[in-house]
Order: sequence, then structure tokens, then C-alpha cells
Amino acid sequence: MFKDDFMQYDLAISKKQSVLFRDLGVMDYKECWDMQERFFNETASQKLLNRNLPEEEQIATKDHLFFVEHPHVYTLGKSGDISHLLLDDEALKNVDAKYYAINRGGDITYHGPGQIVGYPIFDLDHFFTDIHKYLRYLEEAIILTLREYGIEAGRIDGLTGVWLDKDDPQRARKIAALGVKCSRWVTMHGFAFNVNSNLDYFKNIIPCGITDKAVTSMHLELDYVPSIEDVKQILKEKIAFVFGITYA
Repeated sequence: MFKDDFMQYDLAISKKQSVLFRDLGVMDYKECWDMQERFFNETASQKLLNRNLPEEEQIATKDHLFFVEHPHVYTLGKSGDISHLLLDDEALKNVDAKYYAINRGGDITYHGPGQIVGYPIFDLDHFFTDIHKYLRYLEEAIILTLREYGIEAGRIDGLTGVWLDKDDPQRARKIAALGVKCSRWVTMHGFAFNVNSNLDYFKNIIPCGITDKAVTSMHLELDYVPSIEDVKQILKEKIAFVFGITYA
């Protein structure tokens, strides 16, 4: 479906959808997860109520996008393998990290300072009802953001996320991971994009269960530390472009 030139993509979005955006700064993972659940359940519940209401009485659902940085934390998706976490409880305390088994897809990943974590809580009925397409659009926004910094990135067939040197099995490395939950076409969780991440924390896991690929961060690829606020602003604009949205 996707081609190298995004302008050739077949976007099925004909009007601008308004999305409520909020940068949460630094927030504890569990606190943020609970917040996501509240918005997710509110949207899903309203969709159920609307089914039984005349059109003129239905209440439109809202779409949200949150950016956040988390203190050191490891999260394991529903299909993940706990053996991919290489630390026991005591070792987690020693590296000042927490661990949660959560309700997204995918395996284990790391979140921490210097990483942009994005949580779109979208009603995909406002866009398109195709979860694979949704993931590819999130990837594309990150790919386009990296291109602004002269970093060429792409996808690897069969693997979710954004990769550098994607065509070289020996050098391929992941710079952004994705993992989502979708129910009644409402999404939660999202992506983790390494801007200035301490990659030593990835040594404590088998990221996404992939044993033969490395992880990287923008600051290593650029040989300087980019402003995370600048990257956020570009990424926010690219998400708006890809999904055809405006921010409220």
C-alpha cells in the first residue's frame, strides 16, 4: 500500500478532523495509562450509546493526541514473553525502573527520558477502519520527521516500527517502536520515538522480542543532541499532515 513518496499514497481522508492535543511533559507511566483508559472508555461508551439514538441526538466522539515522556519503565504487551525482560525485581530497583504488563499488542519495550511517547486516542470511524493502515500512518509521520533532520528511515516487511538501514540486515536498527490497542475502532497506546534516549536501558530487554536487530536514537545518528521540543513540534505537524487533522 505504501510507496516511498508519501504524496503518492491513497489517502481516504477528505476533510480535516479536529484533534485535541496535549503535551503532558513528564508523567508516571501508570498515571498516564489510567488517563488513557478514561478517555478510551469514554469514547467507546459514547459510540455504543450513539447506536441506539436518533442521529440528531447522538453526541460526536472526540479524538485526542498526547505526547509524554516517562520515567524509566518497561512494558510488556499481551502477546509478549516475560523472558524478554532480563531483570528481576531487585535489578529493576537498581536501575530505577518499573515494569508493567499492559493491554496493547506487541512484546516488551522501554520508555524513558529523551523519548517522545505518543498516545493517539482516535475514533477511527473519523478516518478509516483499518488498523494496519493506522500503524503505517503513525510510522510515516515519524519517517517524515526524521527526514527533516536528514535521516532516511523506513519499514522492514513483517516488523512494526521505524528502522534505519532497513535493507541491510547487519546494520538495520530501530528508532521508533509501535504498540496499540483497538476496540470498537477506538485506539489507545501508540508509539515510542527515541530522540535522546539512554540506550543502555534497552540492554535489559530483548526489544519487541527481536534478537538480531539493534536500537538507536536521533542523537547518535546526528552526532548532536536535537531539541526534543523542536522534534515534538515537527512530529505534531507530520501527524497532522498524514492523518489530515487540525489541532484544538
